[in-house]
Amino acid sequence: MTAATTAWVRARSAWESSGTPALATARHLADTVTATGPGRQVFSAGPLRIAYGGYRAGHRHVLPFLQERARAAGLPTGPVAAESVSRGGPDVDVLALGCSARRAAALPSGGAVIAPFRVHLVLPLAASGLPQPVVVSRKERQRFARERVRRGWALEVTRSSHDFGDFYHRMHLPTMARRHGDAARSVGLRAARETILAQGLLFFVTEHGERRAGMLCRLDRTRRVLTLRLAGVLHGAPEHYRSGIFMATYLLIAEWAARQGVERVDLSGSEPFLSKGILQFKRKLHPRVELPPDHFAHKRLWLGVRRDSPAVRDLLAANPVLAMRGSGRFDAVYFHDARRPPRTDLRWEGLGLGAVHHLDLDAFLAGLPTAGGVL
Repeated sequence: MTAATTAWVRARSAWESSGTPALATARHLADTVTATGPGRQVFSAGPLRIAYGGYRAGHRHVLPFLQERARAAGLPTGPVAAESVSRGGPDVDVLALGCSARRAAALPSGGAVIAPFRVHLVLPLAASGLPQPVVVSRKERQRFARERVRRGWALEVTRSSHDFGDFYHRMHLPTMARRHGDAARSVGLRAARETILAQGLLFFVTEHGERRAGMLCRLDRTRRVLTLRLAGVLHGAPEHYRSGIFMATYLLIAEWAARQGVERVDLSGSEPFLSKGILQFKRKLHPRVELPPDHFAHKRLWLGVRRDSPAVRDLLAANPVLAMRGSGRFDAVYFHDARRPPRTDLRWEGLGLGAVHHLDLDAFLAGLPTAGGVL
């Protein structure tokens, strides 16, 4: 890679994810200018019609998540032809809009909730002062201690470009493909090498001496923050999740970080829904939900219902949301009605949330037009 190409890759990475306030604000303003209308992305999910509009980043985050959740409920998804979208706005049941906090607050509040566009999950290490943070659940600590001895788990730290290529091709890409299929997205090989490895470290977890899992992290020594960026297990094989080595990777890295004087481990981002699988997995570490350090901190997700129906209620009840309260507080919101109990199996504990609300859908959707079917 030439010096000019390297400089371009690094500049692009900073534009995408820099936490520098001036650059994050500039990126947010640019995103606001290029935001799309609410009718540009409409898809059907069985009897549901869902639209996304606003920041283009939502096409990579919000829209795929909603489509995945629809498919998880057994609903076939597909695009809606552009000509079927009315000129007065999309004729849909649910509208998701990526917008600024100010605009979200000015939009109708009936049948709507305001969530962060994305959240980050952060482990505070300084509070415990221990190599293994006490915020990790007791059950996970006990399992980790037992399996660590039995399986000979150990942490290996490197910055080797050759090791990085091995991790990227044999662990990260296969894991992303297995977990996300065609919807898999990641940082490209060259960008990851020049913008993450160059400013960070690569961790491997070995089992009886063999590398089975890995994680590429960025280390900010000034702010004492270690940010987990790319992860994977060998060949993406499911048995490495069953063995517990993927969770062990987080715990071993947290131990290492505490010994190095790191104060915060940023477990990276997630969509603001308790039904997000990776959020539920990381919840076991008892992180704190925070706004992202980059331009996403300025963005909000306004999720509004336009038409009440059984399918809409199913969607809301199945996906509890992390709602915004004030500038940096988060509440867990569970929707329910007489036919749909709140999905409390999607747990909120351990996330440092402000409050938990159970919203009755009859009250939440009162006054909206209804579609056919028994609610």
